[in-house]
Amino acid sequence: MKPRRMTAWTSLIALAMGIALLPACGPKTDEGGTTGGDTKTTGSTTSGASSGTSGTTSSRKAPTASGNTASGDTIKIGLVASLNGELKPWGDDCEKGARLAVEEFNAAGGVNGKKIELRIEDSASKAEQGRSATDKLIAEGCLGIIGEVASGITLQMANSCFDKGVPIVAVGATRVDITDIGSNVFRVCYTDDFQGPVMAKFAYDDLGLRKVAIMTDQAQPYSTGLSDNFRKKFVELGGEIVDEQFYRSPEDKQFGPQLQQIKEKAPVGLFLSGYFTEVGAIARQAKEAGLNVKMLGGDGWDSAELNTSGGAAIVGGFFCNHYNNEEARPEVQQFLSKWQAKYNSKPATTMGALGYDATMLVCDALKRASALDSKALTDAIEATENFPGVSGMITLKGNNGNPPKRALVVEVTSTGQKFAKAFEPGSL
Repeated sequence: MKPRRMTAWTSLIALAMGIALLPACGPKTDEGGTTGGDTKTTGSTTSGASSGTSGTTSSRKAPTASGNTASGDTIKIGLVASLNGELKPWGDDCEKGARLAVEEFNAAGGVNGKKIELRIEDSASKAEQGRSATDKLIAEGCLGIIGEVASGITLQMANSCFDKGVPIVAVGATRVDITDIGSNVFRVCYTDDFQGPVMAKFAYDDLGLRKVAIMTDQAQPYSTGLSDNFRKKFVELGGEIVDEQFYRSPEDKQFGPQLQQIKEKAPVGLFLSGYFTEVGAIARQAKEAGLNVKMLGGDGWDSAELNTSGGAAIVGGFFCNHYNNEEARPEVQQFLSKWQAKYNSKPATTMGALGYDATMLVCDALKRASALDSKALTDAIEATENFPGVSGMITLKGNNGNPPKRALVVEVTSTGQKFAKAFEPGSL
C-alpha cells in the first residue's frame, strides 16, 4: 500500500524493485511485488502494438512460460474466491455465479463435447493465500484462472499467472494497474479511473456538492487508487477537497479522531473509498459525531452488511456499482431467472453477475481458441469483442485487458440499493 502522498507510478516502481510498499488488498495487509512487464498505469487504452503473444493486439509484456495444456476428458479452469474472511459476501456470490455459468455452458455441449471442470480454491480474503491458491490450481492443470474481487489479492494472483503463462480474468478488481502486469491479465469490470470520475461528476453535477472530504484506507490498494481518481476529477470540475484522512483496515475500528478533523473543515460531502467492512462503521460514527454530510463511495460498498453496520447513518448515501438486480435489460432478467431456479434467491451482491460473466467469457474463449492450452486461451480472451455479459457488453480486443464498461450510481436505501443514474464509457 502506498503511503499518504505516494503516487500510483511511484508505488509501481517500488513493486517492480521488490520493495514492500504496496501491501495487497483484503483484510490482512500483506507484502507483494509486481513481476510482470511495464507497470505504467494505462487505463483502458487501445494499442495495435504486438505483445509477443501470437494473435494478440496488446502493448503489454507477454509471459514467457508456456502455461498448461488440457488432458483427459475435461478442461480444467480455476476460480479463486474469498469463501472465508471479511470479504466472504463477495466470494460466495462469485462462486455461485461461476458454478451457474459452467453448468449452463456444459449443458449446451461444452467445447466440442468436452465438459468444463471448475476447480475452486479459497483466498480467505488474504492476498498471499490468494496467490498460493492460484499456484495450486495451475499445478493441477487449469488452463486459466478466474478471480479475484479485491484488487490486492488479484495483484498477487496476476503475478503468479504471469510467471506461469496462464491467463487470468479478474472478477471485480478495479485498480487500474493490475492489467499492466502482463498481456495475460484481463478483467470484466470497469476500472477506478472511470468509477472515481463517475462519482466525482455525480457529486458535483447531480448533488451540487462543492466541498468534499475523503477518507482512505491505506491498507487497500483499491482504496488509495479510487481516492486519487475521485480527487483528480472533482478538483478538475471546480470542487474543493477540504481534507483527506487515513486509516488502516482491519485493525482500525474507531475513526473519531479522523472524523473530528474532517468536521472542523466543514465539508458537505464525504467520499469513503474503502470496503463495506469499514464504511458502515465510519458512517455510524460520523453521525454520532454530528458530521451530517452526504456519503459517497465506490463498488467496495456493495454488500448487505453495509446496512447492518451502518444502519440509518448510511441510508441516503450513493456509490458506484457494476450491475443492479432491478435493471430491466433482458440479459439481467434472464440471469435472475436462472439464478432463482438454481439458488432460490437473488444475488446478494454484484459479484454474482460479474463472477458469472468472467466464467462464461473464459468458457466462450475456450470454444474460440485454436488449441486447448493456456497460450491459445490467452489469445482467444484477448480477441473478445462484444461479449454480451450480464453486467454489460464486454470488449477486450485492443483494450489492454480493460473493457470499456458502463457504471451505475445507486442510492443506499433501508432495504438495499436503488438505481440513480448510469454513466456510459466515454461520457466523462
